[in-house]
Amino acid sequence: MDKSNYIYTVEKITQTIPICMENTQYQFSEEFAKSMDAKDPMASFKSEFLFPKVDGNEAIYFCGNSLGLQPKTAKEYLQKELDNWANLAVDGHFHGEDAWYHIRKKSKPALAAILGAEEHEVVAMNNLSSNLHFLMVSFYQPTGQKSKIITEAGAFPSDMYMLETQVKFHGLDPDQTIIEISPREGEHTLRTEDILKAIETHKDELALVMMAGLQYYTGQVFDMKAITKAAHAVGARAGFDLAHAAGNVPLQLHDWGVDFATWCSYKYLNSGPGNVSGIYVHERYAEAKELPRFAGWWGHEEGERFKMEKGFVPMYGADGWQLANSNVLALAAHQASLDIFEKAGIDNLRRKSELLTGYLEFLIRQISGESGVLEIITPKNPKERGCQLSLLIHKGGKNVFDEFYKHGVVGDWRHPNVIRLAPTPLYNSFLDVYRFARILEQSLEKFA
Repeated sequence: MDKSNYIYTVEKITQTIPICMENTQYQFSEEFAKSMDAKDPMASFKSEFLFPKVDGNEAIYFCGNSLGLQPKTAKEYLQKELDNWANLAVDGHFHGEDAWYHIRKKSKPALAAILGAEEHEVVAMNNLSSNLHFLMVSFYQPTGQKSKIITEAGAFPSDMYMLETQVKFHGLDPDQTIIEISPREGEHTLRTEDILKAIETHKDELALVMMAGLQYYTGQVFDMKAITKAAHAVGARAGFDLAHAAGNVPLQLHDWGVDFATWCSYKYLNSGPGNVSGIYVHERYAEAKELPRFAGWWGHEEGERFKMEKGFVPMYGADGWQLANSNVLALAAHQASLDIFEKAGIDNLRRKSELLTGYLEFLIRQISGESGVLEIITPKNPKERGCQLSLLIHKGGKNVFDEFYKHGVVGDWRHPNVIRLAPTPLYNSFLDVYRFARILEQSLEKFA
């Protein structure tokens, strides 16, 4: 399909059902859901993924926020590299299609589009937690009074542990150094004004703002542009963990001036369990040889690498933060999904995502009514959320979750009483959302 028609058709849907629509414009009916799917130009991408089964039936999979589905082409992409290994062995590094020595470059165009970056600002490497540590070596340099770090309260545990141990590495006390910002009393999400106020309040002692781009528990998207601008205004740096943002919401890291970021590829980027991460480093640091870093030979100047000489000379851009040679099999699986993203387009996916998540929100509110059994803690404004909705369930709890799992819905339970649901635009449909709503309705009637 011509790309211009692709965009036009999605915009046509958006005009028919505005994103900031009143609930009455959606309909709680199978016919409505099917009609939306029939008009959806992204619908065909669902057939490019493999779905798990529950009791022999294809699941309604709303758990892409934890692990994305396998592209059907992943096996083919992996087999190609296995064949290269079998037929070329060591010569595969420099011969054959996509020689391994340069294989990292293949993912750069798609990653740059997804992250809103220049190609030299991104590279696929390592895993997320490792990358956070390596980036902190470069971008957290406490000096004198300026040593504090601002983050969100209730950050993902790996981020908390990483910040805690990085601070200790510098001989500082985490309780005195890490400033955690919490929602106001009675609220579930952070107000941007409160984050900016904290930056201003601590401006004389602030070295870094390091937080999620999209909060894993609540599903809130933070205003990374405003946060970065405020951090820079007080002489601090800004970095983001994009584990739940990459492939979910459009990003413009370069234009926002973000200093650094990292993400994982196994959630919305559908690249396989524990698969390769990636980093973004703004081009202002592309030749910043003075920045401290923990170096490895794959980050050394490529043309000089095999001279095996002392004296680290970093490559230009994000590539200079690489350590070991590329994990070829991991990158193959990663590329299978990235090629789908390039066909779909992140902006097209975002248009569908806002409609799909809006439909899920509408149905949940219709089911819950005035009962108060379900409370959506994810922001109502589509611009402040991705495709995840987090539900506080005040009655029935885990029994309700387990019941709808028995009926084929795969979601995510977080103690003590939160259900996370992620209707992912690449492989979920409006009919999926409708079918889930009926199953949720039955589960609540049984246990709530």
